[in-house]
Amino acid sequence: QVQLVESGGGLVQAGGSLRLSCAASGRTISSYAMGWFRQAPRKEREFVAAISKSGGSTYYADSVKGRFTISRDNAKNTVYLQMNSLKPEDTAVYYCAAGRADSGSHYYTVAREYDYWGQGTQVTVSS
Repeated sequence: QVQLVESGGGLVQAGGSLRLSCAASGRTISSYAMGWFRQAPRKEREFVAAISKSGGSTYYADSVKGRFTISRDNAKNTVYLQMNSLKPEDTAVYYCAAGRADSGSHYYTVAREYDYWGQGTQVTVSS
C-alpha cells in the first residue's frame, strides 16, 4: 500500500505561482510512475502531468505545457508540481497518483492506470 498526501494548495492571484507536494509513505515511490490530475467543480477529473519512475520522462496536458513542471525526489519519497503563470481556469482540486511501472521510462496519462490516489489539495486562482 502507498499512502499519498498532497500539500501546497491555496488561493493565488492570476499570474502567480504555487508548488504542490505529494508525500508518499508505506512504500518507496521509486517503483512507481507518478502523476497529477485535477478536478474542477462540475467537471470530470483530468490529467495534468506525469513522470516516469526514473524521473527521466515527463508528459503534460496541452493546457499546462510550458507553465507547469513535474518533478520527483525518490530519496524524499516526494513528487512536486511547480505551477507558474496560473490562470483562473486552473482552479481545481489537484490529486497525486502512483502507478506501478516496470519500465523506468514509462508514464501514464489515464486515471485507470494508477493504483493509489491522494485526497487532493484545493488550488484557487482569482482573476
